[in-house]
Amino acid sequence: MITYVYDGSLEGLLTAVFEWFERKPGAVLLRQSNLHQPDAFQEDFVVLSDRKKADRVWAALQQKLSKGWIRRIYCAYLSELPETHYHIFELVCYVFQSEAGAENNFGNEHVLSVSQTAKKVEREKHRMEAFIRFQETTDGMFYCAIDPDFNVLPLISKHFKNRYADQQWIIYDLKRKFGLFYNLETVAEIEMQFTADTIKSKAKPDMISGKEALYAMLWKDYFNSTNIPARKNTKLHIQHVPRRYWKYLTEKQV
Repeated sequence: MITYVYDGSLEGLLTAVFEWFERKPGAVLLRQSNLHQPDAFQEDFVVLSDRKKADRVWAALQQKLSKGWIRRIYCAYLSELPETHYHIFELVCYVFQSEAGAENNFGNEHVLSVSQTAKKVEREKHRMEAFIRFQETTDGMFYCAIDPDFNVLPLISKHFKNRYADQQWIIYDLKRKFGLFYNLETVAEIEMQFTADTIKSKAKPDMISGKEALYAMLWKDYFNSTNIPARKNTKLHIQHVPRRYWKYLTEKQV
């Protein structure tokens, strides 16, 4: 069996699909180059990412599938899970080889896996949109650092651009070391360098606006005043707001 080795990008993944149909090698394994361990008894084929080939596959896929399924594939890719990338590869090959409607055959393990993973990524996206809390810096910038399980920054960009259209903000993914910067007109990807004494998850105290502490206090007071201790249901609360998101919430800070 041949192992297709690609660079882990969506472009590389789609190029692998193109190469598979060009070469028709039968069953293959798919491995990201940074995770691949060469085997003396296994034949490798290095997939060189090609924008034209990838675009052809993506365009054909858009003709074959609904917008909903195109989004599922993209969301599943953003999970960054190598096994899910393999399922995407197999799903796309399966769809191109089958009659219309094959993507709804949830008896196919690749269809099922991509759909389930996409739901997890969408859930993470919605939670980030709900739980992100900004801190205003002394220069009027609003900053928030996150470390989501999946790469959801490309999915939340539009939401925050529309919701906070009148203020400049930065949402930075500490795990993936890149972020989004909105300058009141467009959203751009950025990378930041943190010094050893920088608190990555929050802006440094001397960078925070003097009003920020007051806003935090007022919000905590509001939260406490609307809380009804007699109706406290910790189990239900954690179901809706898992503990791993509490670090983003002002009302949860001591």
